[in-house]
Parts: sequence; C-alpha cells; structure tokens
Amino acid sequence: MATAVVKSNVVILATGGTIAGAGATAANSATYQAAKVPIDKLIAGVPELRDIATFRGEQVFQVASESFTNEKLITLGKRLAALAKDPGVDGVIITHGTDTIEETSFSLTLTVHTDKPIVIVGSMRPGTAMSADGTLNLYDAAAVAADRSSGGKSMLIVMKDDILSGRDSGMRINSKTNAFGSQWGALGSVVEGKTYRFRAPVKRHTMNSEFDIETTPPCPRC
Repeated sequence: MATAVVKSNVVILATGGTIAGAGATAANSATYQAAKVPIDKLIAGVPELRDIATFRGEQVFQVASESFTNEKLITLGKRLAALAKDPGVDGVIITHGTDTIEETSFSLTLTVHTDKPIVIVGSMRPGTAMSADGTLNLYDAAAVAADRSSGGKSMLIVMKDDILSGRDSGMRINSKTNAFGSQWGALGSVVEGKTYRFRAPVKRHTMNSEFDIETTPPCPRC
C-alpha cells in the first residue's frame, strides 16, 4: 500500500503591494492601484496551490509598500516569529510590495530566529494586467515554502522563477518582471513547482543573529 504524502502547512501573511493590485484595464501594467485584492482572493486565484500544500491566509496589512513603516515592520516581524514557533506551521509566505521588499527581507533575516522556510514574494505587475506575474510568483513561492529543504536558509525572495537570498538581493530595475537579483547570483530556481538549488546563502542569519524581533522594545507609536 502506498504511503500517503503529508502536505506541509503554510501560512501566507499578506501585506498588500502590487501583487494585490488592480488596474483599470488589462493594458494597465504600470498604472494601477496597489493593495486592492484580499489574501483569500489571491489564494483562490491559484487553485494549483492545493496540489503543493495546505494554505491559510492572514491579512496583516493592505498597503502599498511605500507606506510600509517601521511600526508595520515590527508588527509583521513579531507575527512571523510567533508563527515560526507554532508546531502546526511548516513554512510562511509573506506577500509584499516590491518598493520595500528588500528592506523588509533584510530586516527579517537579522531579527526573526527560525529555521523554517520563510519566503517573501511580490510582483512587478498587478493581477489584472495581461502580462501579470504575481500568480506564477505566488505558485513558485508556495513550492519553495512547502519544501522542507528550504529550511535553515534564512529569508528567501522568490521572483521570476528565481530563489534569492533575502540578505543580499534587491531591485535592479523597476519596469521589468525580472527586477530582482543578487551580485552573487540566485540560490536556485523553481520550474513547474519543483525547486533546484545552485548555492548556499550567507550563514550569518536568523538562528545565529545577535538581533531578535521578540526582544525589540514596543514602538512608542504602535
């Protein structure tokens, strides 16, 4: 008798951004309103996610990424740290606007202590555009977050089929779907829901970082 495959339990923390954006027409790929589509609708728009893992979404914020303040960063980090300690959670995805995705990923790399897969994902075009990239990016992020071999590699950014280090990656151009990269290259790639690894990330991260989001003093304006 074949052994049943136990799927990973993955939580998607939604914060808004272009991946949750909507334009007036399908031709609007650069002019649109960010942070319009709720996380439940994003998940429903990618039914193939059910083949990868069991997912549930949480709408932490619904903002454009230029509005991602330090206060919001601390709130997100503390929620992520709590989920990382939950034995019923195997991995976490954060949907995020691309304007500040590199700042958030770098901060969480240094302050959230976990060896579980944590993936940050965004898109360069809204889901309403005829050239939308968010659906595949979310599917690829799900494949990485559900893959237990993604654990222990700190925060990961998944964009345009690439698996990138959250510590050393950033936006290189703001008008193309392959906007993100690292001077050291990608850690790996995703093809049709399967992950492939090229190199290991820098070791100075998460579990051996001297910073800890859970000991961060409360923000005076939070």
